[in-house]
Amino acid sequence: MEDVTYETKLLERRRLSDNTFEAIFSRPSGFEFTAGQRIRLIHGGLERDYSLANAPDEAVLVLCIRQVAAGRFSTLLSATPVGTAFTFNGPHGYFVFRASARPPVFVATGTGVAPFVAMARSSVSAFTLLHGVRQAGECYYASLFRSKARRYVVCLSDEDPPEAGTFHGRVTDYLALQLEPDRYDFYLCGRGEMIRDVTWLVDDRFPDSMVYTEIFY
Repeated sequence: MEDVTYETKLLERRRLSDNTFEAIFSRPSGFEFTAGQRIRLIHGGLERDYSLANAPDEAVLVLCIRQVAAGRFSTLLSATPVGTAFTFNGPHGYFVFRASARPPVFVATGTGVAPFVAMARSSVSAFTLLHGVRQAGECYYASLFRSKARRYVVCLSDEDPPEAGTFHGRVTDYLALQLEPDRYDFYLCGRGEMIRDVTWLVDDRFPDSMVYTEIFY
C-alpha cells in the first residue's frame, strides 16, 4: 500500500530554547495517527522525518525542531514564512506506547523527547522520563512532564553544578547509578549512540526488560 500524501500549511513557530522551536502545521482532514508516530515532511525537493509532538485528537500538527547550522530542513522551517504550503506522508513507525505490568521508562536526548510529548499530551501518565540535554534551558516541556510523570529527571551533561532537582551526567549514568533494579519497559528515542549504550546497559542491569527504540537524527 502506497503512502497517502497530505497537504498542510505552516501556521506558527514557537521558540522553546535558543536553538529549538515548535513548528505548528494545519491538520488535513482524514489524517490519523497514534502518539509516538512520525511523518515525512516534504518541500522543494527536501524530505525529513519528524515525530509528532501533539496528541492524536488535537486540531493541529506540532513538530519539535532543533535548528542545526548544516541542517537544510531545520533551516528552512526556521525561516520560511507562516502560510507556506508543505506536503507530508505517513504516519510512519511503531514507536507507540504498549501498556503492560512493567513500569514504563522513557529515555530521550534533545528533541528525541517529541514522541513522549505526544504520549504525555494524550492518555499516557505515571511513567519515568529521563531527558538528556546539555543545559537546563533545553529541558523544554518540563511543566508537562512534571504533571504527567511519576518521575521526571533532567540529565545535564554540561552544567556543573547543575540546577536543583536535576542530575549531573548522561542518561546512561542515571540508569547505572540511580534507577532501582526491576523489570521495565524502556522506550528510547534519540541519537544512535545513546540507544546503543542504554540497550547494553539494560541487558546487563535490568534483565527481562523490554526495549523499544526510535533513532532521532
